[in-house]
Amino acid sequence: MSRWEPNAHDRLEEAALQLYTERGFDQTTVAEIADRAGLTERTFFRYFADKREVLFGGQALLTELLVTAIAEAPDDARPLQAIATALAALGPVFEGRVGHARRRQAIIDGHPGLQERELIKLATLTTEMAEALRRRGVGDAAARLAAETGMAVFKVAFTRWITDDSGAGLAAVIASSFDELRGLTA
Repeated sequence: MSRWEPNAHDRLEEAALQLYTERGFDQTTVAEIADRAGLTERTFFRYFADKREVLFGGQALLTELLVTAIAEAPDDARPLQAIATALAALGPVFEGRVGHARRRQAIIDGHPGLQERELIKLATLTTEMAEALRRRGVGDAAARLAAETGMAVFKVAFTRWITDDSGAGLAAVIASSFDELRGLTA
């Protein structure tokens, strides 16, 4: 068991998911995660602030992608179009990771504290999208409505993506879900 193998982050993440699935989140310690990954607790804390962050660590990247995509949307893009484009830009981050996403979501769904943390994460992303729209000159109410609507579509699309075996990518499922929303409002 070499402690100097590459990909420590990914090894820790995989070890945590395995242990959370086998034993439960509350019954798993950081020491056990590090041991399963063949690393030290100190190494664990270089990558994650605590054992919850194994499940929620990518928020800064997601925020940056969303905010950048909204800022770079065409000038004539309507607020919900800019949100749809931004959410579809998350697709490549999740590409090839549907199995991981399913496991992660099952762990979160089985633990009320993690569900709360997931809701906070999604609310923060929603707030950041609304703020990005405001910077484009969209009024406060319209920015909040577009961001909240977009997040609702994302949540539905994400659930579809992890429960569907069609092989469609997340970006395609998001686009399809926005098409469905447009059909509901026409």
